[in-house]
Amino acid sequence: MHILVIEDEPKVAQAIRDGLEAEHYRVTVAPTGEEGFFLATTQVFDLILLDLMLPGRSGLEILTALRDQRCQTPVLVLTARDAVEDRVAGLDRGADDYLVKPFAFPELLARIRALTRRGRIDQALRLKLADLELDCVTRKVTRAGREIPLTAKEYELLEYLLRHQGHVVSREMLAREVWQVVARETPLDNVIDVHVARLRRKMDAPFEKKLLQTIRGVGFVLREEAP
Repeated sequence: MHILVIEDEPKVAQAIRDGLEAEHYRVTVAPTGEEGFFLATTQVFDLILLDLMLPGRSGLEILTALRDQRCQTPVLVLTARDAVEDRVAGLDRGADDYLVKPFAFPELLARIRALTRRGRIDQALRLKLADLELDCVTRKVTRAGREIPLTAKEYELLEYLLRHQGHVVSREMLAREVWQVVARETPLDNVIDVHVARLRRKMDAPFEKKLLQTIRGVGFVLREEAP
């Protein structure tokens, strides 16, 4: 599980990183609002821990912008502000939970576990984009009502892309999350490109609207083409 921590206080950020990494979470820290927003919109995270008082761009501004871009990543707001109106403002802007500083680290872990459990429950058993549908129970994929036969790896690739639709996914991410390879002596780029090409031929080539797009030098994204 990969958590983005947007926190400008170095000691607080380091304490959170150390504690989360000790619990086997992957952690990326952004010390400013601008950097945090950039990371949140260019990479895929399972959870965002967001401080409200940030230099450059406030936490509320980041939260509003993320939700305006339809980013569905759970956000846990961390702040020294404990007034009711501050909590209401954060929740109204799209926060999933709120934790007031100073907090006990076990409580932070409990909040994270609760949010990730909620995320797993909320994960749809049927994923959809435009006329493309994937049934996670039967592993059946259809487009415009027509069934698309996929190999096991093509199915896993498509499911990952659908769960991160609208976000650019790098080859490194696919190697780690779909192929389950972390340390690579031999790059998997060619293998990944072959599978993407096969998937594109099956789910895109026969249809007018193209969903699987290549972002040159970066990776791939599954989304509806802009009109």
